[in-house]
Amino acid sequence: MSFLIDPVVQDRGRRAAAIRRLRDVGGRLPTWTQLAAPQLALSGGLEDVDPDAADPRNLWRVHWFNGPDRKTMTDTPGYMVLPPELTGVKAPLVVLLGGRFPMIGAHKVLAAYACLVPRLVTGQFDPTSNRAVWPSTGNYCRGGVAISRILGCRGTAVLPAGMSHERFDWLERWVADPSDVVRTPGTESNVKEIYDACAELERDKQNVIINQFSEFPNYLIHYCCTGAAFDAVFKHLKSKNRNYWLAGFVAATGSAGTLAAGDRLKELYGTKIVAVEALECPTMLNNGYGEHNIQGIGDKHIPLIHNVMNTDVVIAVSDAATDALNLLFADDVGRKYLVNRKKLDPGLVQMFDNVGLSGFANIVAAIKLARHFDYGANDVIMTVATDSAALYHSERQAYCSRHYAQSFDEVDAGELFGSYLGSIADDHVLELTHVERKRIFNLGYYTWVEQQGISIADFDRRKSQDFWRGLADTIPAWDRLIEEFNDEVSGANA
Repeated sequence: MSFLIDPVVQDRGRRAAAIRRLRDVGGRLPTWTQLAAPQLALSGGLEDVDPDAADPRNLWRVHWFNGPDRKTMTDTPGYMVLPPELTGVKAPLVVLLGGRFPMIGAHKVLAAYACLVPRLVTGQFDPTSNRAVWPSTGNYCRGGVAISRILGCRGTAVLPAGMSHERFDWLERWVADPSDVVRTPGTESNVKEIYDACAELERDKQNVIINQFSEFPNYLIHYCCTGAAFDAVFKHLKSKNRNYWLAGFVAATGSAGTLAAGDRLKELYGTKIVAVEALECPTMLNNGYGEHNIQGIGDKHIPLIHNVMNTDVVIAVSDAATDALNLLFADDVGRKYLVNRKKLDPGLVQMFDNVGLSGFANIVAAIKLARHFDYGANDVIMTVATDSAALYHSERQAYCSRHYAQSFDEVDAGELFGSYLGSIADDHVLELTHVERKRIFNLGYYTWVEQQGISIADFDRRKSQDFWRGLADTIPAWDRLIEEFNDEVSGANA
């Protein structure tokens, strides 16, 4: 497999084919800087476009600044602030809302866009003959299928068969052929089985594997766009409280793309970067393995694009907590308990429509972080809800059938709150020393060098922060390539 995609045209013939296809679909590609600050690039004109339609204009909604209706744009990305009466800690917990992204209702569509577009503008993907294969545990592959369809090429999703029914329902509506949904054995932790399926698909040279775990554009788009979104929200909050400082950025590892936003925030504010994983599969924490149900954070390996040597803390969260909170905050009985007994603002409780399983994992980890470092009222912790509760109705039903087959009442709701919010401690929290960082870094060897064929020299160069800063320095070059590509599309139209 290749290591990097450089911002240099590789094949002008395939690039010309991509230009013709974009002209045919009537599309135009936003640059990464435009997606980072869409207020400066857009002046409206999308209000009549369904955010869930396969419309090329929705490419211009692949950013953090969509409003609650997902049609209009806001000055500040959507977020919610969790108060002490909910979290039990003094530190403000700020959650950005990935569910406002178009088409898939999750911010992974941003990563999918970033991973296909470099291939188009450099001539490394021909939409008329190549098939884009999107390995994922659910959201990234949906994003890949959406972006593929919009750009007029074939996309194939590869994901574990045990993921939520809602993911597969969505895919069935969007793929051109049922064979473009490849179900692999297992659930969230079975990433190796996804890689094995991709290896089989790769035997057909027309199939291009776009692996979020090793695609550095995934890192770059989150450094550029997600980092800018978190910065915008923090500046907005700080304008109201000048004593705020950004203490921590918390994100489940998954592909490690979102963690790149932490690199940018650390540069700006000295923020601690916190990587979250499932306690049932404590790969970073304890070289461990196992199965869990925090859908969206596939594990048992260290992603190639994880800047491990810049990560400060690892926190493990049990899927018992995320399954329970997924019920508590979505069920009418649970919401009534939260409003009437815990005195939470009904509007805040309603906002949890925007939080899925991995979002709850991030929230629990953020509370653990605040407890571990005794953070106070001016120590802001920021995290993300990648997707919304809408993707997990079937998971709530399954949880209820296992634990509350007869009924779920207010006493049950109180027990869930006490067990999974009221009693959160700072257990399973590891501050990373240099030695611990090297241990986690070295775990990646077995996936990327032994199994996937990355050279040891390329693998090791990721230890240096110069490597990651060099990646960030290529963003203007990618913007120029996209602009030149668009200019040729417009020229062909003319």
